Amino acid sequence: MCGGFTCSKNALIALNILYVMIGFLLIGVGVYARAASIVTNLPIVGGILACGVILICISMLGLAGAVKHHQVMLFFMIILFMLFLIQFSIASSCLAVNSEQQQQFAEQGWMTVPTELRKQVQDSLKCCGFNATGPSTSSVLPPPDEPSCERINLQCCAHSSEADCRCEPCGPLLEDKIDYAFKLCGGLGIFFSFTEVRSTLQIIFR
Repeated sequence: MCGGFTCSKNALIALNILYVMIGFLLIGVGVYARAASIVTNLPIVGGILACGVILICISMLGLAGAVKHHQVMLFFMIILFMLFLIQFSIASSCLAVNSEQQQQFAEQGWMTVPTELRKQVQDSLKCCGFNATGPSTSSVLPPPDEPSCERINLQCCAHSSEADCRCEPCGPLLEDKIDYAFKLCGGLGIFFSFTEVRSTLQIIFR
């Protein structure tokens, strides 16, 4: 059996190595969420990315403190708790975004990106326009250089016998991707923020 200090030291070393991996995971999730949103700038997802980077830095600091049994552990504990508060707030914000807000994010992003990017989205998702099924609910006017749907409609309707066949609008598809990105970031952020609290308590009562 190992002594109390030795076990605590080894546990903290293992925990900090785990947090380094979690930091890289958060960065990966944030990058995926940004890519999944395609045309939408999601600042909350950027916060998840920032938390991943900060968590890696703090974990390296905590790893050094655990190995050397240095006073830096107190500083590590304070910073880790502050990171928990930030990460928990961002994750809660991700999970609190409703469908109406997601629709606004998607529509504003569609209206502001260059025409070439909208063409790429239409080719990638096999869709046409943002909301072709009805009038826009946004106060933002449609872009004057909306890409043509003729070519993409030919791809969507290649195997259809309908005379008035058209691709589905891109809006609902973008909203689904934004919803998935928010839920993924929010769920992982909540989970890992509570593991940070556990680590802080372990440092206090070790």
